[in-house]
Formats: sequence, C-alpha cells, structure tokens
Amino acid sequence: MRSGRGEFSFVSPGGRTRILYQEGDRDSVGDLSGSSVVEPRKTIALSDYEGKAVLLNLWGSWCAPCRGEVDELERLNRRTEDANIRFLGVNVRDNRKSAQDFMHNLDVTYPSLYDPAGKVALALDGLPLSTVPITLVLDDEHGVAAIFLGSVTVEKVMPEIRKVV
Repeated sequence: MRSGRGEFSFVSPGGRTRILYQEGDRDSVGDLSGSSVVEPRKTIALSDYEGKAVLLNLWGSWCAPCRGEVDELERLNRRTEDANIRFLGVNVRDNRKSAQDFMHNLDVTYPSLYDPAGKVALALDGLPLSTVPITLVLDDEHGVAAIFLGSVTVEKVMPEIRKVV
C-alpha cells in the first residue's frame, strides 16, 4: 500500500535516467485527461483505467527516439495484453496532424492524449519534457513505480511491469 504522501513530484537523483520507487514510496500522478490524438472529440482520462496498472509514454512526432521506441512499446503492449496493465500515450509539443500521422504510419494501437502545450504533462510535476520520450510505469492505484527518461526496450521495462501487475 502506498504511504499516501501526496501528489507525485519528479526529481532525478544524481541525473539518473531510470528511477524506481518502492511500493511504500509511490505518490499518485492524479487524474490526467485530455482529448484523444486520433479522435479530437473524445476525452481520455487516466481514471478510465481505474484499478489497472498503466504504462504512460510521453512522446512527440518530431522526436527521433520516440519513433525508434514505438516497435518496442507495441511489443510490450502485445506481450501484456492479458495482464492488468494498459498503455496510454501523451503527445507533447506537437500539432495534431503530425501526431495523427505518427500514430497511423507507425501502427500505434494504444490511445494517446493530445497535449500540445504540456498542460497534461504539468500534472507530472517536474518531469523534464525536453527529454522525451519519457515512460512511466504506474501501479494499479496510479502511483509512480518507475520512470525511464529516454527510449525504452522490452528488456528494460518488462521487469517493472511484472512488479505492478
């Protein structure tokens, strides 16, 4: 059970790019919500995934490492589709058409929030949006279990997913 110390606030201890939080030290990211990249009239919220662990990936169509990690994220998504985890993207500092093209051309199957001004990402207090991609693994209470700054691979993220599902 989480200690309930409050809302999540990011600090990168010693400049690390992989930060892990023990179960008792996880703070909640709150309820992120926004319009869908693909369906602008549809609202997607983290609360839609109540009781589910969530892999949250911040990305931009302009970001070469984001393009490079899509296949890895899709492999993870397929490998965990029967587990208690869902994938959710947050598109940052982008225009909708480019983001839609990115998702279509790279066959991204999980939904993404459209966040061109970084307002949704501001709820992730302190995350450095200049370092996208950023991947967070949230437990089933949406406490932050792990943060990966930069591109991820199945081998890096799967152990952290196993801990929360």
